[in-house]
Amino acid sequence: MSPASLLVVEDDDDLRQTLARRLSDAGYEVATAATGPDALDAVAKAVPDLVVLDVMLPGLDGIEVCRRLRADHPLLYILMLTARADELDRVVGLEVGADDYVTKPFSLQEVVARIRAALRRVRTVREQMASGPSSDADEPITAGDLAIDPVRREVTVAGEPVHLTVREFDLLLFLAQHPDRPFTRSQLLQKIWDISYEGYDRTIDSHVQRLRAKIEADPGDPQHVRTVWGVGYKFRGDDH
Repeated sequence: MSPASLLVVEDDDDLRQTLARRLSDAGYEVATAATGPDALDAVAKAVPDLVVLDVMLPGLDGIEVCRRLRADHPLLYILMLTARADELDRVVGLEVGADDYVTKPFSLQEVVARIRAALRRVRTVREQMASGPSSDADEPITAGDLAIDPVRREVTVAGEPVHLTVREFDLLLFLAQHPDRPFTRSQLLQKIWDISYEGYDRTIDSHVQRLRAKIEADPGDPQHVRTVWGVGYKFRGDDH
């Protein structure tokens, strides 16, 4: 099996080179870019398995780069790097389609662990799409005008396709496969992001908000992904 390909987009020379070395040592094929336009050019030439994308970039900031990459490559996994103090950048990054984020300063071990978990999920997704249905869990799910196809990883609302990121789809599918069962944010982080870490509850909230904007007729009064106050979230089953 060939190594997974990564693109590291970071304008700080030392950090970019350090990340590239560490990820290469971990067995990945790593390309780098120092500006937003260079990142878009690199992906246009060869789409990687995962992009590590800094928010603050010259030429074109990471938020806009993320937006453009997501529009062209719905299944590309995007991990954003952002300053700990800048909550707005983290939230906006998730809203424009990032799958996850890491705050600076970070440990290289954390970044490698997060990437390893993400690539496991990406590999599983590709295998499921290639092999077709293998169990009852792969059967399509419908709830009102919402339809979810786990194998094709397709979602429609009233027959119209809805484009979700890898994590948005995983979150929706997991909740829908456990209708009316509430899950805490910590449980969802572990189940969907495949890794346990504290202080990232906002990741779940931002993904839920973005998911509602795509699948709910009225995101302010959601009928599918419901808030369970004091707990977390659940998917409303069809028997209500």
